[in-house]
Amino acid sequence: MEVGLMQRQWVEYTKSLFLEDFLDSQFIELQKLQDEGNPDFIVEVVSLFFEDSERLLNDLTAAFDQPDVDFQKIDGHVHQLKGSSSRCLRCLQQLKQETCLVKNKLENLFRMEQQIVAAGGSIPATELIF
Repeated sequence: MEVGLMQRQWVEYTKSLFLEDFLDSQFIELQKLQDEGNPDFIVEVVSLFFEDSERLLNDLTAAFDQPDVDFQKIDGHVHQLKGSSSRCLRCLQQLKQETCLVKNKLENLFRMEQQIVAAGGSIPATELIF
């Protein structure tokens, strides 16, 4: 595939991620920190975030699966989850689904970037003006 076409697809996909609120200005700030010396900076930062998030979500799921749920322990991990255990569990399940969705979308974005670079192109600058 032609580099120019891949770059246009990347720009359109990135725009859609901003419009759907999967990306925000922090993504642009991360891009500013990435340079030729560390071309995988954003991928590494996002990967660490998802590793930590998945571990936390797994820990919370395990805590809810206990016969005697330790709500004080859960509150220590995620103080924003309130209400009954069933409500918290629903919130946790929704959070897990949304985390998976965001992860898949960003992995797709990073795959597109790798294809552009492999074809000899560069990643276009991202702007918040759509």
